Amino acid sequence: MNNTEQNSFGLINPHKPAKIEGCEKSIFSAGCFWGVQAAFDRVPGVKSTIAGYTGGHTKKPTYKQVCTDRTGHAEAVLIEYDPEQITYKQLLDIFWQIHDPTTLNRQGPDAGTQYRSAIFYLNEKQKESALLSKQNLQKSGKLKNTIVTEITPASAFYTAENYHQKYFQKNPNAPCHIPTFNLTPDNSSDDKSIKIDE
Repeated sequence: MNNTEQNSFGLINPHKPAKIEGCEKSIFSAGCFWGVQAAFDRVPGVKSTIAGYTGGHTKKPTYKQVCTDRTGHAEAVLIEYDPEQITYKQLLDIFWQIHDPTTLNRQGPDAGTQYRSAIFYLNEKQKESALLSKQNLQKSGKLKNTIVTEITPASAFYTAENYHQKYFQKNPNAPCHIPTFNLTPDNSSDDKSIKIDE
């Protein structure tokens, strides 16, 4: 196994407190984690992001193993954010906007269960927020099809290999299923939702 196949960081327990004081955690899967990580890295209040694998049954999976579609893992991003600057609800708003939550196991050209749309909640409050957010989006009529996003308890999170971390910082011209965008808070409304300006 060469260095590009090794899982360099290993297991992260998502239920442990955030490494950054005062921060909280969230985990989202919205297709290839390169673009998802890049999207959340641009959000004010997000302090740290890690690309990795979660929701599967194989221990210490490598990217090569996950791509076989046999480990059960999703490509996901673990986020540490300052709740004084951005809320979990706002993160959910961004999550819905940066991918198509109505396509099963597919985002753009990427197909397979590792590219599924999923929210991995860390506590009951996150679960309730995610379920309500999904329900409200479905009722809004903004989407023609049914949302297929999984809302499931967070489990072991395995950090992806080094070359996957901050991929678009190192490869700015690489293709992505997420369009070019700017993420800025919308302070005109009471709930301070996040909007994407394309």
